[in-house]
Amino acid sequence: MTATQGETSQTLDRGLAVLWLLAEHGDGLTAGELADRLSTARAVVYRLLRTLEAHRLIGRSDSRYVLGFGVAELASHLRPRLQATVLPILRQLSEQTNSTALLSVADGDQAMVLIAEEPPHSTFHLALRQGSRHPLAVGSDGIAILAGRPPAAGDADDVVRARKAGYALSVGALQTGAIGVAAPIATSDWATASIGIVQLGVELGDESLPQAVMAAAAEATRRLSGDHIGQKVSR
Repeated sequence: MTATQGETSQTLDRGLAVLWLLAEHGDGLTAGELADRLSTARAVVYRLLRTLEAHRLIGRSDSRYVLGFGVAELASHLRPRLQATVLPILRQLSEQTNSTALLSVADGDQAMVLIAEEPPHSTFHLALRQGSRHPLAVGSDGIAILAGRPPAAGDADDVVRARKAGYALSVGALQTGAIGVAAPIATSDWATASIGIVQLGVELGDESLPQAVMAAAAEATRRLSGDHIGQKVSR
């Protein structure tokens, strides 16, 4: 049965609203601040917080509540589907741009390279180790993930620029003599993954590269959102 608006759970809706608010405020919110934003009594908010905390979906830092590790664990179950869906897109992007293409995911405050596809016909290219990690705020792949999230007061200038442009560009951030371009996979307002390329150089040799990366990220978003499944069924 498909639920109508009148059949939705108000308690569940409020709980999800709490998670979204905490996702938008990396430094956390107090129970009072959450109550004000939800226009809900504090007693109700405290019950929601205790339930979410029991499931490790939120945690506490002094009097402030933040997203918990349970959210990351839930996201980890998406990774097999993410890999299967995005791999052919990465292969096409790598061949099209003659660059190493990568899928990166957010893991806490770090970006992790989940898949790296090397160009099949290039003699010289950068090799990236799958599973390697670096801070989210360093490198085009992590910056792209941050840019795919709602604006926050502490956003760095490169995140703001990437959000406006639709892609992130970094030069020598992780490796001297390397340039990276990445765009977020935006299946929701809170990006947890990005698609990007890295190649040797200190400037873009081809101005069409950002468009190619953004098109690949948009295709990954479409497939992960299930749009292509509906199209196949309707044929």
